[in-house]
Amino acid sequence: MKALILAAGYATRLYPLTKRFPKPLLEVEGRPIIDYIIDKLRPIPLIDEIIVVTNSKFISYFKKWAKRLKLGKRLTLVDDLTKTIEGSLGAIGDMNFAINKMRIKDDLLVVGGDNLFDSELKSFLSFALQKKNSPLIGAYDIKSRLQAKKYGVIKLDRFNRIVDFQEKPDKPKSTLAATCIYYFPKAKLKLIKEYLASRENKRDATGFYINWLTKRSAVYGFVFEGSWYDIGDYKFYNLAKEKFTKINKKEHNLPLA
Repeated sequence: MKALILAAGYATRLYPLTKRFPKPLLEVEGRPIIDYIIDKLRPIPLIDEIIVVTNSKFISYFKKWAKRLKLGKRLTLVDDLTKTIEGSLGAIGDMNFAINKMRIKDDLLVVGGDNLFDSELKSFLSFALQKKNSPLIGAYDIKSRLQAKKYGVIKLDRFNRIVDFQEKPDKPKSTLAATCIYYFPKAKLKLIKEYLASRENKRDATGFYINWLTKRSAVYGFVFEGSWYDIGDYKFYNLAKEKFTKINKKEHNLPLA
């Protein structure tokens, strides 16, 4: 199994902070966001390689980061050859680029490089392997339909199969927000290329691909416990820094102030 971290975005909503610096390398509690993702991937025996797809503008930062990383697994950086937001491939385009560039023919675990979460991935992958050739989407119950309007929202049946997907809906049908944590069995990787073959399909938000995918394959959802921060703008970045700091200090019995 391969793991792919999406880190090629230009994060315009965090300008000027990310105008000359990649969002996944922004720090929370003194460490880059991507380090916490690596912590989740490192102990999984099934994963034999971690691939980070970034862009020409920021790859030098990731090379410096990779030099000091002690991983214990093979780490590969992939440059998607873009330099501007106008030329970006989008998240789905970057998945396709990395799959083709690395000639990936294994099962694939995909994690967005701006996801900060405290749940382990072991149960997620165990559930995925039970479903064999079906894609699996990670989700969090944010317990608020008002807040759900900001996310891709999934609805599950009693078997945890996705029966409805809405991208930033006005009237959410559930409070389950889809995260950028995906499992794609190798038999379904070709569908990404099929999706991109139509110029009408959007290449950026992965939710559009998931919605398209549910009409062509059984797609399941896995609801994570714990905390999740989708670091898309200053508000959520500052919230993550504040809350994550408190969680860490509480776990280590340190004073909060």
